[in-house]
Amino acid sequence: MVIAQQILFLVVLGIAGFFIRKRVLRISSNIKLGKEQKVSGPTLERIKNVLLVAFGQRKMFKRLIPAFFHFLIYAGFLIINLEVLEFVIDGIFGTHRVFAPYLGGFYNVLMNVFEFLAVAVLLACVVFLVRRNVLKIERFQSAEMTQWPRLDANLILTIEIVLMMAILTMNATDQLLQTRNDHYVSTGSLFFSSYLMPAFQGLNTETLVFIERFAWWFHIVGILGFTLYVTYSKHLHIFLAFVNTFVAKLEPKGHINNMPVVSNEVKSMLGLTTEAPTVQATPGRFGAKDVNDLTQHNLIAAYACTECGRCTSECPANLTGKKLSPRKIMMDTRDRMEEVGKSIAIGGPGLQDGKALLGDYITKEEINACTSCNACVEACPVLINPLEIILELRRYVSMEESGAPAQWNSMFQNIETSFAPWKFSPSDRFNWAKDEK
Repeated sequence: MVIAQQILFLVVLGIAGFFIRKRVLRISSNIKLGKEQKVSGPTLERIKNVLLVAFGQRKMFKRLIPAFFHFLIYAGFLIINLEVLEFVIDGIFGTHRVFAPYLGGFYNVLMNVFEFLAVAVLLACVVFLVRRNVLKIERFQSAEMTQWPRLDANLILTIEIVLMMAILTMNATDQLLQTRNDHYVSTGSLFFSSYLMPAFQGLNTETLVFIERFAWWFHIVGILGFTLYVTYSKHLHIFLAFVNTFVAKLEPKGHINNMPVVSNEVKSMLGLTTEAPTVQATPGRFGAKDVNDLTQHNLIAAYACTECGRCTSECPANLTGKKLSPRKIMMDTRDRMEEVGKSIAIGGPGLQDGKALLGDYITKEEINACTSCNACVEACPVLINPLEIILELRRYVSMEESGAPAQWNSMFQNIETSFAPWKFSPSDRFNWAKDEK
């Protein structure tokens, strides 16, 4: 019986590993649709961002109540899953609580800590379900939060509740079996699961073994299934938030990336450089029309988006009724990237499918509403920069399509001729400073 379970466990582990690996490779190839971008700047500062923003969740605590409950889920997810290592070893070698004899009394402490975190995660998930479905927090009800994003969030929260209940059920029945079967190693008293023990007290040993094994299998298969599921979900940020905070821009938030080819040409025309002009390849496209025109860092950010809506709730354009939603910009970028990647994987047309990020997913009305104020960048808890994508899309509209609004074109012309947004002669530029008599 034990050998059969070991074989079954290896089969389950192998199948899960195969599909998870396949999905990870797909995500990697999707990100590689973008243009390569060097990670520059002090590495220590980037590591600091990962530790403070991704691990420490520093920016989350600008909103204390959701941050507190999110931290419970986050800490519980990271720490409780350390127990998965024991699950895997037990599953492969047919042992039971393999670490218990080696850790002695400390094992009991660990199990009680894990149970405390399991209850904390369970409580936090219930709170978030209430916030989303009963209180209906406004930022979770926006137009881009269609049926799937709402269902996705509810599914994840429900799955986590069920997985935590499986741990507590397993521990409760395990404690009862420790007095009936030598195979079950003594763990000492476990505080939270002991409250469930009366519900199983009157069952016979065979039934207890079945329930304990079912809960064990349910939890480990659930963890493997959860890991695969999150690669299709917004909860991919559990992993890619760490990557995104590492590659995020280190420049001040008001800094806007220039196009090197254009910058060098302008400097040369104005005589602002003494260096000999270098021969540079003409860019294939000014700005961005589709995901392949964006950088790989932009695409990583799209996958790292938590869909929390903090960016949109802080966006002044959105608050005044404009269609722009920075969250939707990131969601649309991810959806388009997934669509192209899936098409390529099955031998389809990929980027040549007659569709594009600009137009089919994101409209000109949305990007033109942006004030470039960086409120969305400041609000994001994982250092995502929706403004970069918006600016690249606007550059394409202005420089490739000449499709900017008429007022903008007038401003562009004034800057070109008068070096200012207003129309006047360069010689009159400083008339305002003259003393009036």
